[in-house]
Amino acid sequence: MRKSFLLPIAILSFVCSFSQNYEFKETINLEHLPVISQDKTGTCWSFSTSSFLESEIIRLTGKYIDLSEMYQVRTTYPKKAENYIMRQGKAQFGEGALAHDVINSATQYGLVPVSVFTGLSEDEKIHNHAELEAVLISMLKTYIENPGKKLSPKWKEAVSRVLDVYLGTIPQKFNYEGKEYTPISFMKMTKINPNDYLTVTSFTQAPFYEKFILNIPDNFSNGSLYNLPLNEFITVIDNALEKGYTLSLDADVSEATFSAKYGVAFIPENEEDEKTGLAEIIKEKNITQEYRQQEFENFNTTDDHLMHIVGKLVDQKGNVYYKVKNSWGTNEKRVKNGGYIYMSVAYMKAKAISVLVHKDALDKTIRKKLFL
Repeated sequence: MRKSFLLPIAILSFVCSFSQNYEFKETINLEHLPVISQDKTGTCWSFSTSSFLESEIIRLTGKYIDLSEMYQVRTTYPKKAENYIMRQGKAQFGEGALAHDVINSATQYGLVPVSVFTGLSEDEKIHNHAELEAVLISMLKTYIENPGKKLSPKWKEAVSRVLDVYLGTIPQKFNYEGKEYTPISFMKMTKINPNDYLTVTSFTQAPFYEKFILNIPDNFSNGSLYNLPLNEFITVIDNALEKGYTLSLDADVSEATFSAKYGVAFIPENEEDEKTGLAEIIKEKNITQEYRQQEFENFNTTDDHLMHIVGKLVDQKGNVYYKVKNSWGTNEKRVKNGGYIYMSVAYMKAKAISVLVHKDALDKTIRKKLFL
């Protein structure tokens, strides 16, 4: 789930006094659909990973298909509700989730185009899930806190009906470009195989080259991640992009040096350069495995937001950046670079939680270490 992307007023007043001096040149720009907005929702996990799957469909079939983000949200909410109920409220429940939850949803429920399932009623222009989340959590707490009585057998149906009202009913069959599909047959047409995707991370609380469950709030489904040393984690990202594969990214965006307004994300060597770096190139910190772990364990690095890595760039001094597609729209008053973030290697090393990628994007050496 994303945090606010508006800069503090103090920073805004400072950077407005000078112009941005970055000059970027794209070196890799992989096929993807345009930037859109998640609007007033915390469903970045679905927007980012649906965008990732759209790029996968282009790579696999050459087809440009605008997938429904809200279909994955609609099919995931019941699982989140069940987790919350069966843990008797001692679990995370909210709008957030992770990239593998889209893959889990696709495995069971397939995919549909946005033209079939928008998640909006006829009179709605944007997504806003504040009321939906409030209604659902109130219902779930009622079921849990009902003293002296057994859990109502109607709770699953009640949750489903609420989701039908707010998001729409799950389509069983639909027509797309003159053919009839089910969500599963539509996914097969796109050549997406959910078993082909895996999540990679880099933390020292678990052995390297093994899978483990990363304990972060939005990992409600207890998804397992492959653990790699930091240098190999970055190698996975670089090799994937060079081979034509994009990646879904989970990262911390709560830093003052992550700026949608200025379109950059960086980690300065000196804290006093936090503001300066929004407008000009500054020297960045050397990120080690130890520093990354320290930032995670002291909660400076948190699971905030998911995005889509679609390419790479260099600045006028040759520094490398990742081109990251965001889901905060393209309003020039709030975001730069058409809604993309140019993320430095240092920022990726320090603040990326994990990446979801096709298994074929991994080189043979890393695949062998992971027994893939």
